[in-house]
Amino acid sequence: MMTPWRYSGSAMVQTTRIMPLDDEAIAEATLLVLAGEPVAVPTETVYGLAADATNAEAVARIYAAKGRPSFNPLIVHVPNLEAAERIGRFDAQARDLALQYWPGPLTLVVPLREDGGAKPVRGTGEQRHGIASIVTAGLETIALRVPAHAAMQALLKACGRPLAAPSANASGQISPTRASHVLASLGGRIPLIIDGGATQRGIESTIVAATDGSLRLLRRGPIEIEAAKQLASKAIEAPGQLASHYAPMKPLRLDATAAEPGEYLIGFGPVRGDVSLSERGDPVEAAARLFDLLHQADGAPAARIAIAPIPGDGIAAAIRDRLKRAAAPRV
Repeated sequence: MMTPWRYSGSAMVQTTRIMPLDDEAIAEATLLVLAGEPVAVPTETVYGLAADATNAEAVARIYAAKGRPSFNPLIVHVPNLEAAERIGRFDAQARDLALQYWPGPLTLVVPLREDGGAKPVRGTGEQRHGIASIVTAGLETIALRVPAHAAMQALLKACGRPLAAPSANASGQISPTRASHVLASLGGRIPLIIDGGATQRGIESTIVAATDGSLRLLRRGPIEIEAAKQLASKAIEAPGQLASHYAPMKPLRLDATAAEPGEYLIGFGPVRGDVSLSERGDPVEAAARLFDLLHQADGAPAARIAIAPIPGDGIAAAIRDRLKRAAAPRV
């Protein structure tokens, strides 16, 4: 049964159900995920907030629920290496690590498949290989993991979709290792938590990049990779890093209410432009379209990009944070 929304003051909230891990819970979670809602599910590391990685608005709802302050790349969970190789390109080193540690608490950052078409589909927020551009934060790489936990594996198989799943907690809070932790952090923001008991590992997965013929450690975790001891640079390539990442090649002007000569205007709400993040002023829709439209503006004939104000808190603030970093001068 779908969980209805209700109003508390001016805020829209919903009742968060906790269901024990069984076939009924997986079936309910599958209905919600396929309807574009995020659900909390245990993995062997921490509880994840899972949504359909091919649905841009579903992924935007992850950010809205977490109150995430910026759009960092998200880890995409898949059931096996074969599914991962349909999305990313694995060199020999990456494949060896996958064969050794998957399923398990290792995330591999690899290039998006070129033969799948890495460019966004116009106006949809999705890549031609099916992954929404908000998942990769506009990058040409993707973070992939094959989880070992029965709950996430069951959900992946039931949904038949890759699932984006950061930790199921409000941004800045302690990562959850029990269903009660998720409820305390995200109660009223998500419809369902699957209770699979305490997680085994209790810390997030190790993240290793395999994108240029070498292995680089992006985040420490339960697995030590001998060939990837050196922490990578500060540029964001995966969750848990803090520097800026995707930015358009053209100059970007923020808070524009009208286009100046030579500008391609991305509108929002009442500000009309060449395109609009959301004509109805919906920040979730805006988040879902953000990277797609930045790429589109980058490829337009105009020499510069302007973007309308995005007022509000929560996910609107996350959009503003991403745009502020995208507009920063290149060094």
